[in-house]
Amino acid sequence: MKAVTYILVLFLAIGCLSGCTSDDGPKGLPQEPGEPLAAKNLLELSYGADPEQVYDIYLPKNGTLETKVIILVHGGGWNSGDKYDMVGFKDYLREQLPNLAIVNMNYRLADGNNPPFPMQINDISSVVNDLKNKQDEYQISTELGFLGASAGGHLSLLWSYAHDQSEHVNMVCSVVGPTNLADEAYLTATDKDLKDLILQFGTDIETLKSVSPFYRVESTSPPTILFYGARDPLIPNSQGIALNDKLEELNVKHEFTLYANGGHGWIGLDLLDTSVKLKAFIEKHL
Repeated sequence: MKAVTYILVLFLAIGCLSGCTSDDGPKGLPQEPGEPLAAKNLLELSYGADPEQVYDIYLPKNGTLETKVIILVHGGGWNSGDKYDMVGFKDYLREQLPNLAIVNMNYRLADGNNPPFPMQINDISSVVNDLKNKQDEYQISTELGFLGASAGGHLSLLWSYAHDQSEHVNMVCSVVGPTNLADEAYLTATDKDLKDLILQFGTDIETLKSVSPFYRVESTSPPTILFYGARDPLIPNSQGIALNDKLEELNVKHEFTLYANGGHGWIGLDLLDTSVKLKAFIEKHL
């Protein structure tokens, strides 16, 4: 799908900034009692009955119950994509913020019989609950951050703003994520692919508003960092600008960057700028 093709360039480039690391580290090696905890990579962990309901968790060395967690949510227009698409971000964060636990999750993909909402929001809730239940086993905190891209950015914002009932989210990042599915730019779009993406949520305006972060953000919402491309063929400029203005109005701590030459992803100096800002924001708020 076009959305995956565009954004994958950004993810893989970010991975190369961190030295193009891989998952060749320890995967759940035995731990002797009393020894400092070793870093562990636990892959393809099930959190539900569906084969798509799996996640990977990368646990840092010497983790404790104060080790904070960041959850990565992939894009793909809600109906495609995979956690592998976030490997660039995962590798970058592991190198630059080695004390964090990183969760890279899959979720059930939408189709003609299964719309994205509430299915995918429920999957995020299931992952969060699974992490909470395994807090002692993983040696992690319940304090969370979210980093999502494209459709994953939308899901990360929506869950953090409207479905974090226990207020565990300390920060959320959206990279080119839709924020307002009731935007006139979507409702009047002539591009069939673009219209079909939004039609997955139906045509009722109130429903579209209810699944839009723009309409669910509140003054108590967590610190938010947004990255968008001014030449994005899939995300109208109004999506990032309107949410930025709303965050400003509500006095929510936030940062917003709109890259003049960015599309649905970017490289070069813009990519470096994203990486530096993202790291600093996570360090400050998570």
